[in-house]
Amino acid sequence: MKSEFEFINNLKSRFSLAHVGDDCAVLLKDDKTDLLVTADLLIEDIDFRLEWTTPEFLGHKALAVSLSDIAAMGGTPKWALMSIGVPKDLWKTDFLDLFYDGWHELAENHGVDLVGGDISRSPDRLVIDSMVGGEVEHGRALLRSGAKPGDSIFVTGYIGGAAAGLALLESGHNFSDKISASVRHLLFRQLQPIPQITTGKLLQTYGLPTAMCDLSDGLSSDISHLIAASAVGAQIYAERLPIDPAIEGANKASPVSLDLALNGGEDLELLFTTGKEKRSVALDLGFHEIGEITSNKGVVELVCQESVERLEPRGYSHF
Repeated sequence: MKSEFEFINNLKSRFSLAHVGDDCAVLLKDDKTDLLVTADLLIEDIDFRLEWTTPEFLGHKALAVSLSDIAAMGGTPKWALMSIGVPKDLWKTDFLDLFYDGWHELAENHGVDLVGGDISRSPDRLVIDSMVGGEVEHGRALLRSGAKPGDSIFVTGYIGGAAAGLALLESGHNFSDKISASVRHLLFRQLQPIPQITTGKLLQTYGLPTAMCDLSDGLSSDISHLIAASAVGAQIYAERLPIDPAIEGANKASPVSLDLALNGGEDLELLFTTGKEKRSVALDLGFHEIGEITSNKGVVELVCQESVERLEPRGYSHF
């Protein structure tokens, strides 16, 4: 069965879609500024479950996933459109009022204005369509396609926490006064992720990334997208992965932790490459070096102590 990314690449090829392939479309605004535009679709029981979250958390996350795309381009978010399909039973409650409370709290933190959208009735599932527009200095959007052999690979923060939070929700955990701090942290990583807008602009200011994307589908998948766009390969060192320390605090075994870090998504950290001349700057800023870009086109290798194995993309897939 073809993946969603194979379907998108096929559309790209068939219709010569020049603006498709990065976290955002980059469109010329004027000689000083480019527009960034992104869209995300969240479907009940596919991307979220109402029994696991709150309306406020869901409103936050619906915006956060789109803001993360702007962050991955080194841009500044400006406006948003929000369209929702709402089941009749949900419409009769205060769910949407609370949803927009959570949405607007995050929007105000980043200066984002809600400029429109649409509301309709859905037969039986909540459907959320989020679109965000932003800006970046002309010609300076951070793309996936600039990585070169010899570049270092970095992530901006801890990974695996959001996937661990999802695993906890699936096993019956929820918020209560009795849960540990580690469990609470992991649930927040899944339900209320933080888009790295400030970090993306910091990376832009220092001119660090040669290529970048956000970690939404999982490291194994997202590094595969990046090397495909750059026509290179990559080598990842397992012992260097900044696995969220709360995972072990929530009684997750080490091999499970590695799988969550490699294949779990939704951390909304940034994955970027940088040349040798900027490597020390990235380290001084506290980012985590996890590997190196190679000339082995299309191949990601995982180095575990003395062994080397091919790392296949096993992050989240809708199909």
